[in-house]
Amino acid sequence: MDNPDIIYKTDALIASDIDSYLETHQHKTMLRFITCGSVDDGKSTLIGRLLYDSKMIFEDQLASLEADSKKVGTQGQEIDFALLVDGLAAEREQGITIDVAYRFFATEKRKFIVADTPGHEQYTRNMITGASTADLAIILIDARQGILTQTRRHSYLAHLIGIKHLVVAVNKMDLVDYDETVYNRIISEYAAFAKEMGIEAFTPIPISGLAGDNITSQSSNMSWYKGPSLIEHLENVEVMNTANQSGPLRLTVQWVNRPNLDFRGFSGQIASGTVKPGDEVRVLPSGKISTVKRIVTMDGDLDRAVAGQSVTLALNDEIDCSRGDVIAAADAPPQVADQFESTIVWMGEEELLPGRSYWMKIGAQFVSATIQPPKYQVNVNNMEQLAAKTLQLNTIGVAEIATDRPIIFEPYADNRDLGGFILIDKISNATVAAGMLHFSLRRSQNVHWQNIDIDRTAHALQKHQEPRVIWFTGLSGSGKSTIANMVEKRLYALGKHSFLLDGDNVRHGLNKDLGFTDADRVENIRRIGEVARLMADAGLIVLTAFISPFRAERQLVRSMLPEGEFLEIFVDTPLSVAEERDVKGLYKKARAGELKNFTGIDSDYEAPENADIRIDTTKMKPDEAAELIVDKIVGSWAYTI
Repeated sequence: MDNPDIIYKTDALIASDIDSYLETHQHKTMLRFITCGSVDDGKSTLIGRLLYDSKMIFEDQLASLEADSKKVGTQGQEIDFALLVDGLAAEREQGITIDVAYRFFATEKRKFIVADTPGHEQYTRNMITGASTADLAIILIDARQGILTQTRRHSYLAHLIGIKHLVVAVNKMDLVDYDETVYNRIISEYAAFAKEMGIEAFTPIPISGLAGDNITSQSSNMSWYKGPSLIEHLENVEVMNTANQSGPLRLTVQWVNRPNLDFRGFSGQIASGTVKPGDEVRVLPSGKISTVKRIVTMDGDLDRAVAGQSVTLALNDEIDCSRGDVIAAADAPPQVADQFESTIVWMGEEELLPGRSYWMKIGAQFVSATIQPPKYQVNVNNMEQLAAKTLQLNTIGVAEIATDRPIIFEPYADNRDLGGFILIDKISNATVAAGMLHFSLRRSQNVHWQNIDIDRTAHALQKHQEPRVIWFTGLSGSGKSTIANMVEKRLYALGKHSFLLDGDNVRHGLNKDLGFTDADRVENIRRIGEVARLMADAGLIVLTAFISPFRAERQLVRSMLPEGEFLEIFVDTPLSVAEERDVKGLYKKARAGELKNFTGIDSDYEAPENADIRIDTTKMKPDEAAELIVDKIVGSWAYTI
């Protein structure tokens, strides 16, 4: 198994001429790959064997290796395979590789970065993280177990995110007596599944990670196998640079560099294409056109820059360009849209709530986005498209997504940087999903904002007041509607123009199609928020009385309005007190199991953490609360503009 020429040649070069080694090492090609598959398929053991048999040394051990090599001559530095594998296993047991563990190593021909990810289903999100930058995926299959659900899931995900090179490594062949029949059966089954997924080709290799068969050289135990060893394939596979030089120019601006008044540059990595001084470029989303004046790097100006290089472009015109903008070829710009079809891999512990607003990060762009109910969910076992109202942990679905402003994008199949995104929960800041944009929806191109002459300022001037949305929130029976009604009566007496939106009243018409599931509650508040915003645009003081149980949706409505126009009033009533009141008999029904998804009983209420006003109804009567609100908030407004 061990090949002395492979093992010691690099060590000898380090010992005799470290400068030559570093020069050679610097110009090697790089392959990023991921090991994945089900639990106990042997991922860590395989990595340990690769490191041991090929003497692939972690980059951060290079200095130590150089010193040791000079001491022992051409024998190099011995690595105990058992200790190495035990170390990897210990990491797994201690939870260290619950996040992605990256290993850095090299052979004579190529440098490698391998992402070692956990095989447990609940950590599928980590597999996505590792695969997002990989050129190749090694799908491990235990020869004794055959193809499992996680095998199919990881294969589908690897294909979905655009990994072109798949290696199907049937591992633990030593435990099935190196039986060719077992191997052929597994590969035949995998080939049928791969065809259903649209995988055009894959490389099958029978191996034993523990025994070292077909890892660095062909195994005598499997003379029936005539293909390359695993490391031979990894060294020689032709990987197209994800940064495509033949495509049109794409540079996402990461930093605006202006050290002095005489220089303004836009820094970032070229995702595709080439650029040289004099080239005409277009800056998106503004669409402004200029020409490249200079290509600046730490080592001086360049006459030409290509995909994969990080540069600073100076333009000949002073045009608006900021972080997240894209500098593109003027005659072939990417698209700009705000509605898309996408594939979403849900990674959050809590299920997707259609209509909820999430942060969306796509390249250097950071926007607010909402997801519609999925068109379907994918069954990774048979690729069946299943009906779904939401997505749960580790499920994959296709859904439409809308952003709060147009973004620069390209289909993920054409450009990972401008087509791949993540979704972030606005409250917890946890990453809850990864996704791939397919195409923009036609309606996003056909719907445009219509400018009107009588705007919100004109409406407010006519009414001699500043528009506001006063948002009352609290449990059912807390007294929201009662207090809101009293506040509006006082506003009316003051001659102010207002309108009260009440939760029960709205559900008789606008939201009569919605129930009381979490998803329906989210959509209920989203619609009310849009109505309240339009009323505020008309110059009105809008009062709303809704349970609105989730902080995220209350924050969504706040974000719809100009700073200072949204006022959150928490009508704080203990659950026990609200139950005692129970004017509508709802709590009694909920306790009896006759009313499902009732807030405070079997559905959560997320109390405001920093409400603008808190009303404790155990200490204050409704009329006193109304007077307090008018005096302390409404009374401080500048109504005359």
